[in-house]
Amino acid sequence: MTRPVRAAAHIWPGGAPDYRTWRAAVLRAEELGADIVFGYDHFHKPAVRRTANGIELEPVQPDVPNFEAWTALASWAEITTTAEIGVLVTGIGYRNPDLLADMARTVDYISGGRLILGVGAGWFEKDYAVYGYDYGTLRSRMDLFAEGLRRIEHRLANLTPKPLRQIPILIGGAGERRTLPLVGRHADIWHSGLDRETFRRKNDIVKQHAAAAGRDDSVIERATNWTTAGQADVLLAEGITLHVTELKPTDEGYDFTTLTGLLAWRDANR
Repeated sequence: MTRPVRAAAHIWPGGAPDYRTWRAAVLRAEELGADIVFGYDHFHKPAVRRTANGIELEPVQPDVPNFEAWTALASWAEITTTAEIGVLVTGIGYRNPDLLADMARTVDYISGGRLILGVGAGWFEKDYAVYGYDYGTLRSRMDLFAEGLRRIEHRLANLTPKPLRQIPILIGGAGERRTLPLVGRHADIWHSGLDRETFRRKNDIVKQHAAAAGRDDSVIERATNWTTAGQADVLLAEGITLHVTELKPTDEGYDFTTLTGLLAWRDANR
């Protein structure tokens, strides 16, 4: 399957001066030509830094203005017209999976069939602790994630009316024991963020799990984080066609420089 190169804006609400600024950023990303606009599913903005080992939490996690993801998505479904929309990614432990499927179906209708359902096991302990959810262990969260995916797919197939399209399920992560089997079995989009050699090895694992589930792995769109055009060229050659750039607010609002760079690279490769 030959896929188009696509560009997504992951627009963080946490720390925005107000809701209108976040809303305006969503509209601006669509106006610039983003194929997808994502939010995040955090009740508090995670203060993080990127290291050679991945994302690490800062020792201090201050409270800043923030907004809930799915109520915002319903608004985005009304105010946008062309971009797909979603959350990168929904924490499975925060909502009953059958309810989440119904929420997704409803937003799919509001948007005219533009929803992507990003789902993950959850990882930011502060979200759980402050809002009264059981954080559990990585194992218990992954168990809940696996069962939640099964329930979501079952509910989506049995809702009346059914979604306007088969809502794409996005799964993020690269854990070989638990996450990649779920990618092979359930994902329509796999978001990883790996270097070329690591991606090659783990992509082979995804292919094996997809085959074991009776799926053609070409139905799974590969996604990663945008860094530079040169790195994107390398990853495109490996079959990664969806690139996602983060837009984090400052006191002055959002800077769209990285998004415009990503869009220029996308257009040059279409």
